[in-house]
Amino acid sequence: MHMPSFQKHDERIVTPSADWLVSAERTLATEIESLKTLRAALGNGLSAPFTKAIETIAQSTGRVIISGIGKSGIIGTKIAATLASTGTPAFFVHASEASHGDLGMITEEDVVVAISWSGETQELASLIAFTRRFRVPLISITSKKDSTLGAASDIVLALPRVEEACPHGLAPTSSTLLQLAIGDALAIALLEARGFTAQDFKVYHPGGRLGASLQHARDIMHTGDSLPLARMGTSMREAIVLMTQKGFGVLGITNELGQIKGVITDGDLRRHISSDFLDRNVEDIMTENPKTISADLLVASALEMINSLSITSLFVVEDSRPVGIVHLHDLLRVGAA
Repeated sequence: MHMPSFQKHDERIVTPSADWLVSAERTLATEIESLKTLRAALGNGLSAPFTKAIETIAQSTGRVIISGIGKSGIIGTKIAATLASTGTPAFFVHASEASHGDLGMITEEDVVVAISWSGETQELASLIAFTRRFRVPLISITSKKDSTLGAASDIVLALPRVEEACPHGLAPTSSTLLQLAIGDALAIALLEARGFTAQDFKVYHPGGRLGASLQHARDIMHTGDSLPLARMGTSMREAIVLMTQKGFGVLGITNELGQIKGVITDGDLRRHISSDFLDRNVEDIMTENPKTISADLLVASALEMINSLSITSLFVVEDSRPVGIVHLHDLLRVGAA
């Protein structure tokens, strides 16, 4: 029996590094072409079954059950996770485990999505039979519409046959990319069909940087007596004391109606330093029409503004009146930056 030869740890790879880049470019070019082929199919023969799949899932009162084995199973796990995180209840059932009790996870209200490039995966047989027996809608993702899986399905998302990036045409590369892409297309179409918002997304992603970015300015802003504010007419001698006490490196300047009219930053202090500096009023030094945000603005958007404007703080306003302040340090503290 011939055994494959494996490279020993002490042997060196002798192929030039330029060849690796050529290989990488060839792989990406092949996979890009496969995605273009899928896009063309979606606008043609795949459009009707894709639309029907969205309608079937959207009208279901149960969950989406994704199943597959091997590389298709790995892709299925990711698709299930994407669906679940974007408002479509879903989970993955391994095709091999289905016939050993996991079929009990599936109800008549669910929709099953089975993934198999060939459509002849033997491990899916029990799952197919179960869905047919209990009339559970079965959607297949396969490249062969007339395969065993395709013929048994209510809806077939028939993926176009494409060239694998593997030079031997064996390792699933372009094929798994198409499976993943059609899964993402399903998830995003369902997200939009349900009117799933960024706030809804936050409910399913409360942790980590993503969860922090989906908070609103009101969730992290400083309010009340901590706000660094001074009225127009205040002397710079008093303003510097206020800036130092509040510790934000910025001072908001308001008019008699409490509306913010300008800000003074550390940079403004350096630019206007002079012998009579302390005797001047804040309106002589301030930068007018400062950038402000609303309390409903997402933290991610506040961070983008701070970065693009090269500033460290943003005042939060309601009816032009400052009600809070968000500092770069707050974004760092909650993990958004």
